[in-house]
Amino acid sequence: MIDILILGAGAAGLFCAKWLQSDNYLILEHNTKPAQKIKISGGGRCNITNLNLSIENYFTHHPNLAREILHDFNNTALLSWLIEHGCEPVIRKSSQYFCPQSSQQLIDLLANKRVILGEEIVDVVYENGRFITTTKKQKYISRTILVATGGLSYKKIGASDIGYKIAQKFGHTIAPLFPALVGLTVQKEQFWFKELSGVSMKARVKVGDKEFYDDILFAHRGISGPAILNASLYWKSGTIEIGFLQAFPKLIPHKILSTQLPLPKRFIKHFLQHIGIPDRKVVDLSKEQLHIVRQNLLAFTFAPAGTFGYERAEVTRGGVMLDELDEYLQSKIVPGLFFAGEVCDVTGELGGYNFQWAFSSAKRAAKGINASIAHS
Repeated sequence: MIDILILGAGAAGLFCAKWLQSDNYLILEHNTKPAQKIKISGGGRCNITNLNLSIENYFTHHPNLAREILHDFNNTALLSWLIEHGCEPVIRKSSQYFCPQSSQQLIDLLANKRVILGEEIVDVVYENGRFITTTKKQKYISRTILVATGGLSYKKIGASDIGYKIAQKFGHTIAPLFPALVGLTVQKEQFWFKELSGVSMKARVKVGDKEFYDDILFAHRGISGPAILNASLYWKSGTIEIGFLQAFPKLIPHKILSTQLPLPKRFIKHFLQHIGIPDRKVVDLSKEQLHIVRQNLLAFTFAPAGTFGYERAEVTRGGVMLDELDEYLQSKIVPGLFFAGEVCDVTGELGGYNFQWAFSSAKRAAKGINASIAHS
């Protein structure tokens, strides 16, 4: 029997192993290679964390525990650990930390000889104070178990719902799952977005009380880009507001309207057609028509039809509810059962927040696992 069985050789599982006091553990990974999400994230350079770290950058139903865990092992602590181990992240886009050369640097740093690849988990049971994990190849018996199996996004690299199934089997509540950090599809009224595929611009995007100012990108399926991806984390239904302009320009009466709007020409053409305003000299437009143009450019409101789905989503929103876990992310229902990473109901915005949570939660779970093994 082993002390610890870690399910998932992603960021959370591999990082947790770095803090274990016992060397009697194994890491099971169903892919043929570990850390596949690290490999492809951030354009192959992995956005590890962010200069500005706050619980306000996360969606969770129980922010108090998440805040405490992020504070306990924050961005400064993570950066110090990485630098100490030979990987000094570089800052880009003003606040985002990336691997200096490629994500392979982080993968090499987290590499672990106790990873067993190609092990697809079939079932986990708890009997007589021990866990019996069945894969398609064999059985593993352990005193404790860490579920770090990730979410449903990126199915092409083996995303699975096994972590949620294990949690539910042991009586845990799963906060509703949705694709997040993902593009949004549009209803018939906004099909004109599709005609703008490839057009990008800075815009203000507002959903509920959250507001983002970043690039938006029109796509053949709807609308995407960083501002939209962040907004998708907080959108479930209802409307989203886009400010294509942050301030409306002072118009010259005898000039054509479209020539005075500082936006891509393709966008202006389709936008004016959509709101039913002719592209004429400003002097030839009524006050009401100009008001419609101004109102829609500053605060265009629409109700998305849905998202681009898990295939295009960067993360999964929702997961194992934190109020059913203790301060070390151990189950309050089954002792020795721990969770970390994306499988938990903590989802961050773009910019390294989700990897930060993976590392912070893994560090916290390791502390609990160490204590559990010491007292067993």
